[in-house]
Amino acid sequence: MTLTVRPRRRFRSVPAFLVSALAAAVLVTGVPSAAMAEPNEVGSSKVAQMRKTLDSAAAQYLEAEGLLEASKTQQRELNQKLAAAENRYARSRASIVKYAAEAYKSGRLGVVGVMLNATSPDEFMSRTAALERMTARDEARISEFVAARTEIDQTKGAIDAQVKEQSKQLAEMTKLRKATERALSAVGGYAVDGWVDPYAPTAAAAKRNRDGSWPKESCSVDDPTPANGCITPRTKHALLQAQRWYHYYVSCYRPGDMYEHPKGRACDFSSEPNGFKNFSSRGENKLYGDKLASFFVKNANRLGVMYVIWYCKVWVAGSGWKHYSAAGGNCGDSPAGDHTNHVHVSIL
Repeated sequence: MTLTVRPRRRFRSVPAFLVSALAAAVLVTGVPSAAMAEPNEVGSSKVAQMRKTLDSAAAQYLEAEGLLEASKTQQRELNQKLAAAENRYARSRASIVKYAAEAYKSGRLGVVGVMLNATSPDEFMSRTAALERMTARDEARISEFVAARTEIDQTKGAIDAQVKEQSKQLAEMTKLRKATERALSAVGGYAVDGWVDPYAPTAAAAKRNRDGSWPKESCSVDDPTPANGCITPRTKHALLQAQRWYHYYVSCYRPGDMYEHPKGRACDFSSEPNGFKNFSSRGENKLYGDKLASFFVKNANRLGVMYVIWYCKVWVAGSGWKHYSAAGGNCGDSPAGDHTNHVHVSIL
């Protein structure tokens, strides 16, 4: 019996129309492309103005909040210092009162009499030395008394200054909160409830200045996401902290729009595993977005989060959750604009 072998087919180039069809199929199956990595968040001119106001007001709010916390910390330290000084003052005052009573009873002549009653030069010198030691001790008590009183007065003055500074920062925060409310109201940003995961992880705090304020940062470090641009060190810190627990696709730097992306101060976290899709996430992926948004809200003070946008809601520092819609209409009509396919976070 003769064995036959099927002839090997020669490779032929794939027609151009078939390449286009395959590319379209890849997009449908969810492999991220450059276009998918850049969700278009631009809405109406009112939304653009609102986002600009949020950027400014939230940034200033975080600065005031940091200074307020630093002032409260310093006040607590001053209160401890004041308590210690008041204890020293009370002890030295009791010693001085006792000394004054004894001096009044004995009188200066009594002290001279003790000296004159010495029976020998050696005894006289001994009593003189003892008197000098007593005088030095009493002078030390008096000095401690005066020093404690001075420290009390100075510390109380410093505490009063901190209270005044706190009132100033609280007033500033109230003003900025009202500015945020007005900006959100202009685009229908009514208050809404936002779910926050009570078990959201705790992030490591970003670096602050010694006075509690946030360091000024520029777009100076490489963006480790596929966006391949630059971001600020604080944005990178927030990104890396989030990626300890949340591993879906993310893109940060984006040139050419008016928001924080070209400044390196914002990231978009896809709520779908493999990239941004042109539909609203549901089920487990919606829950993933909920938990990620909760993470940034919970750690806003630690990471310097100005605002978070997710699923037709925006959380703003000092204002809480508000309704958000870039395109109008029903929530999810524009998955990118309404942020139903990704979580946006802006960092100070």
